[in-house]
Amino acid sequence: MDKIDTIKTQWHTFLKGVLVCSLGAYGGPEAHYGVFMDQLVIKKHYLSEEELIELIALTGVLPGPSSTQTIVAVGHKIGGPILAFYTLLVWALPALMVMTSLSFLGNILHALDISQAILRFIGSMAVGFVFTAAYRIARKVIKDKITLCLFIFGAIITYLYQAFYIYPLVLLTGGLIGIIFSYEKNLWNKVKINVRWNYLIIFLAIAIISLLASLSTNEMMIDLFASFYRYGYMVIGGGQVVVPMMYNELVEVNQYLTNQEFLTGFGLVQGLPGPMFSFSAYAGGLAASSYGVFYQIMAGMISGISIFLPGVILIYLVYPLWEQLKNIKGIKVSLNGIVATAGGLILTTGILLLQKTGLTYINIGIIILTIILLLSKKIPTPLIVILMMILGIVL
Repeated sequence: MDKIDTIKTQWHTFLKGVLVCSLGAYGGPEAHYGVFMDQLVIKKHYLSEEELIELIALTGVLPGPSSTQTIVAVGHKIGGPILAFYTLLVWALPALMVMTSLSFLGNILHALDISQAILRFIGSMAVGFVFTAAYRIARKVIKDKITLCLFIFGAIITYLYQAFYIYPLVLLTGGLIGIIFSYEKNLWNKVKINVRWNYLIIFLAIAIISLLASLSTNEMMIDLFASFYRYGYMVIGGGQVVVPMMYNELVEVNQYLTNQEFLTGFGLVQGLPGPMFSFSAYAGGLAASSYGVFYQIMAGMISGISIFLPGVILIYLVYPLWEQLKNIKGIKVSLNGIVATAGGLILTTGILLLQKTGLTYINIGIIILTIILLLSKKIPTPLIVILMMILGIVL
């Protein structure tokens, strides 16, 4: 077997492992890392445990889908940019296809004359997922009085002001406060960095051109691409953190989705494996549901691809620099403030969604039941989704 055949075999084996991760990763970035550790480190030895932890730290600093960036970075480590691209496809495409298909769920139920009451508790269940995520993140990020204050600051400001530009400003403020109160010296120590400017130019060009095109036209497809691309580069911390921005723009401002449709999709994605950012395919597809089947499928896939795109471009830009960047203390210090503030955003999202869902006894009961089941860790997430559908039929 020559060298090229050996490389192809290695890549094929690695991508099979990525597919296993995609089909077995439930519950958000923290749970995904456990799957990566088992499949890529312990079983296949593609990298060491220390190297995986370093990559998790890197993606924790970057905007974008952290678990997706982590596994794409592993692909880049093993086979360079080309294998990294294949890794993205194998990891994300199954979930994107499923979520695009689920954007037709309401129409399918109507065509089969099945009452959509089967989904009536999915929204309340989704609120339970958000509150649980806020609780888990709070336990992880609140380490002292400063991070507690930043958590509360993030929650209050984003509750009072819900414009889309508030979220990155609040996160940036949290990072700056984290640096100011760190009292550490030599935060911005000099390191020699060789930047691959072509990826930075591509990243910025797509952001600027898509934004200008969205502002100058009324084409929904362009608007969806620009919006979801912006979500992809404005969010640090993964799928849970992007929900406040998506809800505000898609439901409150543009009214592409109803509150119930948004919550239903967010609830359904909890029961599926793969990246949580795949929720964008559901939201984008449903936003274009009145334009026909083909347009809806295209909108779902474009929305899904565009939200992953900036984070992946950033991995192509930053991963080769990681050995230098990880020595800059200021980046690590600012992250403490950013993630504490982001936890407050998630808490506010839960409160806003609870208000929209309705403060009825049954809704509150479903939320509490969901939280209890999630914290018990005894019932897999997909079974919780199925349980809520059964309750929707029975009740």
